[in-house]
Order: sequence, then C-alpha cells, then structure tokens
Amino acid sequence: MTLLSYLRCRRLYRIQNFLIAIILLSSLCGIILGISFIMDSDKKNANKDSKKEPLLLEKIKPELNIKSKDEEIKSDDIIENNDRNQDSDNNQINDDVKPKNKINRVELPPVELEQFPVPNYDVHVFYYPWYGNVEVDGQYLHWDHEFLQHWDKKIAAKWPKGKHQPPDDIGSNYYPRLGTYSSRDPKTMESHMEQIRSAGIGVLAVSWYPPDEADGQGNPWDEWMPQLFDYADRYELKVAFHIEPFNDRSPETMQKYVQYIINKYGKHNAFYRKEHNGKTLPLFYIYDSYMIPSNQWKKLLTPQGPFTVRETKYDSHFIGLIVERNHRDQLTDAGFDGMYTYFASDGFSFGSSITRWKQIAEYAKSKDLLFIPSVGPGYIDEKIRPWNHQNTKDRKEGDYYLKEFDAAIAVEPPLISITSFNEWHEGSQIELAVPKIAGAFKYVDYLPHGPDFYLKLTEKSINKYKTKMDMIR
Repeated sequence: MTLLSYLRCRRLYRIQNFLIAIILLSSLCGIILGISFIMDSDKKNANKDSKKEPLLLEKIKPELNIKSKDEEIKSDDIIENNDRNQDSDNNQINDDVKPKNKINRVELPPVELEQFPVPNYDVHVFYYPWYGNVEVDGQYLHWDHEFLQHWDKKIAAKWPKGKHQPPDDIGSNYYPRLGTYSSRDPKTMESHMEQIRSAGIGVLAVSWYPPDEADGQGNPWDEWMPQLFDYADRYELKVAFHIEPFNDRSPETMQKYVQYIINKYGKHNAFYRKEHNGKTLPLFYIYDSYMIPSNQWKKLLTPQGPFTVRETKYDSHFIGLIVERNHRDQLTDAGFDGMYTYFASDGFSFGSSITRWKQIAEYAKSKDLLFIPSVGPGYIDEKIRPWNHQNTKDRKEGDYYLKEFDAAIAVEPPLISITSFNEWHEGSQIELAVPKIAGAFKYVDYLPHGPDFYLKLTEKSINKYKTKMDMIR
C-alpha cells in the first residue's frame, strides 16, 4: 500500500467514525427526550389526580376512601349525666350565627351491611359525645374527670381531690379498647357506629346541649354533629336527642331549641321519628324534666300554651324522666308524651327499680303515654365518686344485664332504651373494653369474655324483645 492510499484510507476511516458517533449521539438524545416526556406526563397526571381527590384522613378500612369538602357549621352542644355543673353562658340563636370552627365534612362510601343484624328502631342507646384527647382536641375532655366531692365535708375529707391524668389514669373503672379517644375523630365515629349496628340497636339518643353550651367538663361540640349524623346514616342508624338541663332551660328556650334542632337536622335521613297515637314525629328525651314545674311545661306541651309546639311543624314526642313515684302524674299533667327511667342502677330510684316497671307501664298505657324502661349492664362510678360504693351494681358476667332486659321485655314496652353505649364514668357502657393495669390500679374488665361481650348480649336480648313484640302486634 502506498502512502497516499494509506492516507486516503485513514481519512475515510475517520469520516466513518465521525458519522457513527453522530448517529449514536442522535439516538442517545432521542432516548433522553423520550424518557423526559414520559416522566413529565406522569407528573402532570399525578398532579391532576391529587387535585381531583385529596384525602382527608387515613383510610379507616381498606375499602373506605374519604373525600373532603370544607363546610362551615354552627355550634350546639353536649352532655353530662349526674354531675351537671354548667359554667357557660346561654347564647341567643339566630340565623346569622358565625361558626367558630371549620369542620371537614366527609363523603362516605356505603358499608356492606349484610354482615350486620337488622337494626331495631324500637331499641335506643344513650350516647355521649363529650370525650376529647390531645391529638384531636388539644386537650383531654372527660377522660381527666375530677373527683366529685361528697356533700358532707367530713366524708369528703377522706377521699382524693383533683383530676385524673390520662391516658393511663382516667375517670372510669373500665378502660376502652379504643383508648382515650376523641368523640369528634372520624375513626371513633366509624368504630362506634359499627359497634352499635353490630348489636342490632337502631337509634342513638345523643346527649345534647344548645349551641355554645356544655356540661361542666366539656366544650361545645354541635359543630361536628352533622358528621355524627352522616356516620349513623352510613350504618342505617337513626339519631334522637337527649336534651340536658342547660342554662336557663324553660318553655321559651325549649321552644327555640326544638325549632333549631328540627330546622338544622330534621331533613337528614338519620333524624329519628316515632309513630305514636297516629302521629309520626321527632322524639326528644328530656333529662331531669322534674326540675321545671308541670305548670311551666304546659306552656310548651299543651295546645293553649304561649310557647306551644303542638299542632305545628315542630310538634314532637317529648319523653320526661321518671325518678320518683309522683313524677308519673306530674309528667301527665305537664303534657309529656311518655316517660323513661334512665338509671342503670336497679333500686336507685322508683323509676329505675325493675319491680316497679309493670306498675309504671300500666299507668302509662292508661294515659296513652309511651313507657320506655332503661336497661343497663351494671353501674360503678367509684373513679369519680369514690364514696359511692353503695350504688355499685356488679355485672355478674352479664347476668345483671340479662335480668334488666328480661324485666323490660316482660312489660311489653313500645320502646326500650339502654344506659349506655359509652358513659364510662358510671361504668354503664356496652362499648368494647379491655383489661388494663396502671401502676397499682387494675381496671375492671369483661373477662373471661371478650371485649364485645355486651354487644353480643345486647343483640341476643333485642332478638328476644322482637320475638315477643311480634307475637302481640
């Protein structure tokens, strides 16, 4: 090969390599651009999807996808049972009340309800939405209940003072399986509605105070009541109101708040109504109704009263509390539509004594009134009233509860109420509970049975009640 030929070959070789390099570089650039385009497209799609369906909560269950929408809600309130030291002012209600809090309402997918018993809407359970914790509410509510002092100072001096220190030390002799939960936590509401439905109960009688009021332990919580209604409806449950003795409770204020409740909640699918004497109307439990004289209640509950709701769109079935024997006549004279007994301690009062229920039922029937006996699994409030041992009712591994239910069924009442789903302070709850030891204190539990023992007993007794009532209807 000559030098010239060699140089020509070398030049061709370099040109060939140069062309190959250009081809490879072009291919590489194409690949990079393709990858970049795909990644950018995925990112845009991801952003689009995230805007379309933001998650408000962690999934409560694998199938529970929750979408959120902000909704401004006003405020009513809640609860308390035997200790009612109110420390809030009664605010006026009008249509322009501005909400204090912004609550995330949730759109809830349906539940597969075939796994649960059919709810019995003639069985009501008293429900307390007053609990709070640091994670959700910024503070503990009710779990840190104070020790209530005996009225005799000499006796009071023997017992502790101050408040309980959650989460290990709470104002209850039992300990909930959910721990020191917040009533407004959607996960709590989901679990509670599932438990209530699993027992075959149909109606929650929710303790309630007017807007911006509460019992001495808690805060106003009506702002999240719409969520409670939504969760109840998800499980085909209904909600009734258990109206507490709020500040300045009178026929005039009762008229205003009955109107408020019906206007705000009356169109919700979960709002409870009951047929009685040919009328299907809302039903209200009125706790400590005896605190207002009969001649005052007449102003609300009789057609001629100055604040009457009778024969108006706010007419309802009003159920008063019977504690003493003479309350029967007082409730009748006042214009009430029925009476309930509430207390889960047999013998604590005339009304809560199961040996009196036949007598009360016969009286109510003679007056065309509803008699609603209240049954409970037991009673113990010694973590908040350590001096009150005489009123403790041992559960006897469920026998006490079954005895109460049987006594109620025997008088063939149109409705039965249960005290309670979650009044933990008084140990009357049927909610899931677990064993726990905190320091030197051992909480009472349901052993040797499981956490859901009293829910199962409830279902069993409700079936017995239904069978009995189906025979006589």
